Amino acid sequence: MAEDRYKYFRIEAKELLDDLYKGVLELEKGTATVRTAGLLRHAHTLKGAARVVKQPEIADHAHAIEEVLDPIRDSTERVPPDRIEAVLGLLDAIGGLITELPRPDGTLAMPDGTLAMPDGRRETAAPARAELARTIRADVAEMDVLLDGVAEAHAQVSSLRGGIRGIERARGLADVIVSQLETSRSQEVGRADAEERSRRARVAATELRSTVTSLEQELGNDVEQIDRELRQLRDSVEHMRLVPAGALFPDLERAARDVAQAQSKMVVFEGRGGEVRLEAHVLGVAQAALQQIVRNAVAHGIETRDERQASGKSPQGHVTLDVATRGRRAVFTCHDDGRGIDLEALRSAAHGKGLLFEDTGTGTPEELMRVLLRGGLSTSGHVTELSGRGIGLDVVRDAATRLGGEVTVTTEATEGTTVTLEVPLSLVSFEALAVEAAGITAFVPLDAVSQTLRVRSADIHLSESGESLTYNGAVIPFLSLATILAEPVSAPQPGVAWSVVVVEGRGSAAAVGVHRLFGTSSIVVRPLPPFLVISAVISGVWLDADGYPKLVLDPDELVAEALRERRSDPVSAGGPDSPVLVIDDSLTTRMLEQSILESAGYSVDVASSGEEALAMAQSKQYLLFLVDVEMPGMDGFTFIEHTRVHPQLREIPAVLVTSRSSHEDRQRGLDAGASAYITKGEFDQGGLLDRIRALTAT
Repeated sequence: MAEDRYKYFRIEAKELLDDLYKGVLELEKGTATVRTAGLLRHAHTLKGAARVVKQPEIADHAHAIEEVLDPIRDSTERVPPDRIEAVLGLLDAIGGLITELPRPDGTLAMPDGTLAMPDGRRETAAPARAELARTIRADVAEMDVLLDGVAEAHAQVSSLRGGIRGIERARGLADVIVSQLETSRSQEVGRADAEERSRRARVAATELRSTVTSLEQELGNDVEQIDRELRQLRDSVEHMRLVPAGALFPDLERAARDVAQAQSKMVVFEGRGGEVRLEAHVLGVAQAALQQIVRNAVAHGIETRDERQASGKSPQGHVTLDVATRGRRAVFTCHDDGRGIDLEALRSAAHGKGLLFEDTGTGTPEELMRVLLRGGLSTSGHVTELSGRGIGLDVVRDAATRLGGEVTVTTEATEGTTVTLEVPLSLVSFEALAVEAAGITAFVPLDAVSQTLRVRSADIHLSESGESLTYNGAVIPFLSLATILAEPVSAPQPGVAWSVVVVEGRGSAAAVGVHRLFGTSSIVVRPLPPFLVISAVISGVWLDADGYPKLVLDPDELVAEALRERRSDPVSAGGPDSPVLVIDDSLTTRMLEQSILESAGYSVDVASSGEEALAMAQSKQYLLFLVDVEMPGMDGFTFIEHTRVHPQLREIPAVLVTSRSSHEDRQRGLDAGASAYITKGEFDQGGLLDRIRALTAT
C-alpha cells in the first residue's frame, strides 16, 4: 500500500483543532486577553503545517482565523459574537477539509461516517478499520509500568542465580557422601550387611549427584534464556519509548524549502544529531517550535541571492539544526548564516510597544532578545503569511514553557542568528563510556569525552588551587572521581599510574581520574527520584541487565566541580560486619539506597516486602533496618511492631523513610518503635548517614 502522506498531519491538525475549539468556547465566556494569544499560536502552527503538506485551502482558513482574532488580541472587552461565529465557521471548514484528505487506498472518510470507495460506492467504516487508518500512539505511562515490571523480573533472575549457587553446593555435598561411602566400603570388607547398606547409599548418592547436576544445567539454561529474552524486551521497550531526533528533519527541511521558494531564496537545511533518541512527547511539543524557528531563520534571517552575493556570501543560505544532550537535558540549536536581527529596528519596535523605558532610549542586545521572546513584537513593516504579527516566537516560548525549558537567542550583524531551545528529559539515550572508581561503575556521555590517557602520579601537579595535569600544552584541573563519589581514597604512590578521562564541558576541560575503563555502551538514562539527590555530578541512572542502577555523570558538572578549586579530604566510613537491611517495594528506591549505604562502607541486604524482611531478620543478624511505610501486605509500621516484640530483633534500630509527612503518621511510626522518621521530601544523603552512624555508633 502507498504511504499515507497526510498521516502525521491528520494527528497534528486534529489536536490543534481540538485545542482551537476548546479555546474559542472559553473565549466566548470571557475577555479576549484570556485565550486569544493561545488561539493565535495554534492557528499559526496549523497554517504552517498545512503549507508543508501542500494544503493551501486549510492554510488560508487558518490565516483567516488570525485575521479575525488579531485585532482583539489586547482587548479587555468581551469578544463580539460575530467574531466567535466566524472562527467557529472557519474551524468547521478546516475540519471538513481534513476529513476529506485522500487516503492511500483511494477511500475518502465522509462526514456521515461512511467511506467513499474509488468506484463511487459507500461502505460503513467499521471501528477496527478506522483505527487501522490512524497512527497508534503508545501510552507512555503503560510503557513505564512495563519497564518497571521487566526490571523487577530481572531482579528475580538475579535471585535465581543465587539458587544455582545453592545447587552447586548440594552437588558438592553429594560428592563428599560418595567419597565417604567409598572409604567406608574399603574399611568394612567382609561384613555383608554393612556392604549392602553402603551399596544402597552409594546408589542413592550417585543418583542425587546426577539429579542435581541435571537440574543445575537445566535451571542454568532456563535462567540464561529468560535473562536474554528480558534484556531484549527491555531494550525494545526502551527504544519504543524513545524516538530518534532525526524524525524531525524531513518536516523541517520541507518547511525551510517552502519558505525559501515563496521568497525566491536559495537555502540549504542541515540536521545534525539525528541519532540522539528522545522522548516522543518532547519531540512532539518541540516540533512546532522548531518549525517556527526554521521558518523565521529563512524568512527573516537569510538574504536574497543578490543581497548575499553583494555582501560576498555564497548565494545559498544555510540553516543548521543541531540536536544534542547535555546531562539530562535536550538542546536544540538552530543557526542561520543570514543578516542577523536588526537591533535598531527591534529597539524602535519595542519602544513603540512600550516595552523599553530606559531614559537613554537604548536597550542592550541581551535585553532586546528577552523582549523579543515575550512575543507580540515584530520588526516587519507589513503583515504577510510569514511575518508581521510577532506570533511566531510565541509558539517557541509556549513550547519551552510546556516542557519546562528555556529559549535563548543570540545574533550578530551579517553573521546570522542562533536560537537555542533547551528542555529537561525524563529519559534519554546515548553512547557512554563506562568507568570504575573505588568499586563504583559510572558512565560518562561519550560525546563529552575528548580523550582517555594513562598517566603517572608524578604527572599530576599539586598547588594551592588544587591538582592539575598538562594536556595538549595546556594545564587543566585534575579530579579524582572516587573523591567526588564520597569514597575513601588515598593518593597513588609515586610510580602508580592513573586512568584519566579528559572531559569537555561548558567551554572548559578537566582530567577525571578513575581506576578502570570498561568500554562504551548504548544506555537509556532515567532521572533520580527527587528525594535521592546524591551529587550534582550525577545526572541520572541506567539500569543494567540485572536491573541494578548504575550512575550516569553530567560532564558539565564534572568540569564545574574540578574548576571549584577545592580538595576533598575523604572521610572514612564503615561499620560492623552485620549488614543494613533495606526494605522497600520499589526496585529503584531500594537499589539507590543500597548504593548510598555501600558507598559509605556499609554491607547491605535488600527486601521487597515486610514479610520477606521479617523472614530474613529472623535468620541473620542485622545492624539496622531502613524501612518504607507503604508496601503491599505488611507495611512498615507493622514490620517494626513485629520486630519490637521479638526477643532477638527488638534492639536493632529501625529508620522509617517514607513520603508520608503528616504529624499523625510520624507519631504512629515513633509509637511503633521506629528510631527515626525521615520523609522523602526532606531526604538528605548526609543527614541519613549521620543518623545511621549515630544509631549504630559507627
